[in-house]
Amino acid sequence: MAIPTEPIGSIPRPPALLEASVAFHNQQISNEALEEATAEALRDTIQRFEQTGSPILTDGEQTKPSFATYPLSGLTNLAPDGVTIPFADGHVRQLPRLTAGPFRYGVHAASYLSAARRYTRLPIKQAVISASALSLLYPSAGIPGYPREEFLADLIDEAAADIRGALQAGAASVQIDFTEARLSLKLDPSAGLLRSFIALNNQVLERFTPEERLLIGVHVCPGGDHDSTHSADVDYSTLLPDLFQLNAGRFYLQMASEPDRKRILQLVGQLLQPNHTIFIGVIDPIDPKIETPAQVRDRVLEAASLLPAAQLGTTDDCGFAPFADDTSTARDLAFSKIQARVEGTELAARELGLS
Repeated sequence: MAIPTEPIGSIPRPPALLEASVAFHNQQISNEALEEATAEALRDTIQRFEQTGSPILTDGEQTKPSFATYPLSGLTNLAPDGVTIPFADGHVRQLPRLTAGPFRYGVHAASYLSAARRYTRLPIKQAVISASALSLLYPSAGIPGYPREEFLADLIDEAAADIRGALQAGAASVQIDFTEARLSLKLDPSAGLLRSFIALNNQVLERFTPEERLLIGVHVCPGGDHDSTHSADVDYSTLLPDLFQLNAGRFYLQMASEPDRKRILQLVGQLLQPNHTIFIGVIDPIDPKIETPAQVRDRVLEAASLLPAAQLGTTDDCGFAPFADDTSTARDLAFSKIQARVEGTELAARELGLS
């Protein structure tokens, strides 16, 4: 396929895994039984991904508690009362709060990649959480004996090691989830918070060569949890000029659900650099209606009329279930949408003479 297409990441967990997770939490089954359910969910996810024709797979984030908190698994220096993230439908997600240093990841993303590799020979994309998202773990009141500057130095080391490990484990590409970017403009319309986030993430990206950064991308969206968003009311155009200051080679941009795509695509065309690949979202995970390949084709052709086709790729607007307990999207629906993305991208490539 001459136009690259990649999934964003998460797929709804099968009912058996959700039931096993609840049973394990309630001490009704053993850790071994949970591991068996997890392995079966991963195997099934990879198999169904392959059946969509997707040239690049993910593990569906079947074993992550969420896209944001997987590095915190097993850590004991956390309290539950951290930063809250409100969504438009009224529900809230809450991050933990760091209580003591030093900060270290409990789990690195390469472990997920290695587990998925057992079930496929196709290329695998690995998603990682941004350093900026994890910076929100540090409390505003500080931590005695562990100043914020020391925490940030540890965080940068850990975030860089997370990406490095995924690349060394053979990831075809690494996607940094930066969903808090748009949200930051809602919290601070002056963009001061956003720019501090970008500066922090660039300190991580500086650890990699220009060639390595071509394989590292950044995903932004207005959030997607229980079919709701946290920052869709923030104008995309206020985010993009600062976003493109990130020293990444790939940008995965929510676009299918964008009400004024042409205006935003024109702005992207002004901002992209020759070393950038722009993956536009052509699938809306929140919309229960399955896109047709023809609809996807038309969205790709619209983008190709405004962006260089040689720098264009396709993706989903967001993950289908970024948090493990999100069952708002049916598993079959998610895979049908992915297949439509793959087939529609191929139709567009043919029409553009690229296939």
